[in-house]
Amino acid sequence: AILTAVDDWVLQHQVECIYFLCDAADSESIALAEQHGFHLTDIRLTLETSLGAGGTTWNETLPVHPATPEQTEALKAIARASHTATRFYQDARFQRSRCDALYETWIEKSCNGDADMVFTIQLEGQVAGYITCHRDSDAVGHIGLLAVAEVARGRGGGRALVQAALHWFQSRQITQVTVVTQGGSPQAQRLYQRCGFISRSVELWYHYWPNT
Repeated sequence: AILTAVDDWVLQHQVECIYFLCDAADSESIALAEQHGFHLTDIRLTLETSLGAGGTTWNETLPVHPATPEQTEALKAIARASHTATRFYQDARFQRSRCDALYETWIEKSCNGDADMVFTIQLEGQVAGYITCHRDSDAVGHIGLLAVAEVARGRGGGRALVQAALHWFQSRQITQVTVVTQGGSPQAQRLYQRCGFISRSVELWYHYWPNT
């Protein structure tokens, strides 16, 4: 009945693509989705960590600072090349250039107030990565976007950014922080695990293109 209603709504509103997020343990919904043309595009992992009162430090060898307006264009360039493991890139129906533009716009909006804080790292005087922090309530926050430029990978930049974000949350009495990453990105998973995050939920992203 729900799938019939979805098809009617899609036709009425001329929608090209529907996203469906399903609990990975919901075998009945998974079977129904796949039988009706929904295609698996991503595994969504939500991780969480609890912050105590002891304080959090970060890697002082890589400078971490709040983003400035002058860095926005450099951050957009990093965004265009850094999120290729996400579901939009995995769905060939989305043009690669539009996926690039999505994350470019996302980090630009984050710098313009959609995020409560954006931190950057610098390497040899150049912006080399970013992380966005979002306060959901007095005690809960989440990490939005995280990216490290190719030239800075393997040098501790990702960990420095995550630690800086956790320090920022903790300084504002936030005790619970979550982050979402992709099942196909083990490097990101290991980074968050090294920083104290543990798995909270596993979900599946499906895309449905009714007219293809």
